[in-house]
Amino acid sequence: MKTSKKFIFFMLFFISTFININAQKKYAIVIHGGAGYMTKENLSETKEAAYIEKLNEALLTGKKILENGGTSIETVIEVIKVLENSPLFNAGKGAVFTHEGKNELDASIMDGKTLNAGAVSGVSNIKNPIELANKIMTNSKHVILSGTGASEFAKQQNLETVDPEYFFTEDRWNSLQNILKEEKKSELNEKEKHGTVGCVVLDTYGNLAAGTSTGGMTNKEFGRIGDSPIIGAGTYANNNTCAVSCTGHGEFFIRYVVAHSISALMEYKNLSLQESASLIINKTLKEAGGDGGLIAVDKNGNIALEFNTQGMFRGYIKSNGEKTVLIYK
Repeated sequence: MKTSKKFIFFMLFFISTFININAQKKYAIVIHGGAGYMTKENLSETKEAAYIEKLNEALLTGKKILENGGTSIETVIEVIKVLENSPLFNAGKGAVFTHEGKNELDASIMDGKTLNAGAVSGVSNIKNPIELANKIMTNSKHVILSGTGASEFAKQQNLETVDPEYFFTEDRWNSLQNILKEEKKSELNEKEKHGTVGCVVLDTYGNLAAGTSTGGMTNKEFGRIGDSPIIGAGTYANNNTCAVSCTGHGEFFIRYVVAHSISALMEYKNLSLQESASLIINKTLKEAGGDGGLIAVDKNGNIALEFNTQGMFRGYIKSNGEKTVLIYK
């Protein structure tokens, strides 16, 4: 009888452990490459294939990290670096030009476990701004550094710096020239002003993280800063609720504190992740005249990819094998 009880106890313990291990293995990675006016008509088949290939590469990079025991923070950094290193996106190598013909880069990252965060704004010689945002989070007492001070801190942290010419791409330069010729706020200007990359992750340890990186708005002036480096506006993560990364007309995302609002609606109104994302993007922002989108993942692995523009470069991959990459509405 004693042996039988021991056997039953052992089996229950084994089953419980097995279930817990499997539960801990759950993960989800969600990415975006900017929301805006991409349609089948204005995106060639070659360009479309290139975007899909790079988004897939980013997701598979994150998948490998998580399945090898990596953390949500590590995954966010490496996934965003894939996108920053591509000239396809308005971040890092593909950053747009300011009115003065310069590249000014912003990025932010947030750890949902500790609520620690780091951000950088207005740098022009840091190859991967998301790495600098992480160093600010972990190796400084500050949240946001900007301009030359941020570059000096990056140098102290032994991060890779590049000549500003590294960020020059013909497509982005031509976009600026076209806008400068117009000078008025034309449809072209509207099409060219958005673009950001982002990643949100739930890792196998149950921790959330979010990161965002951008070159800002084409033809921006006066040292303009958008929502991407602003914690709570463009980026937010909290293990109690969700992780969020935004893209779009930054001024509206700042005014309505979009990223944190998703978390607040879940925490205080008990709305689901999808309900919260849809309410903010398709009602609050749209009624105010703001366009863009966001990606998010909650503590249970549910995801949201919400936008009110014609398209958003986006994708996700989950531990259950689900994987999707999309561009259009």
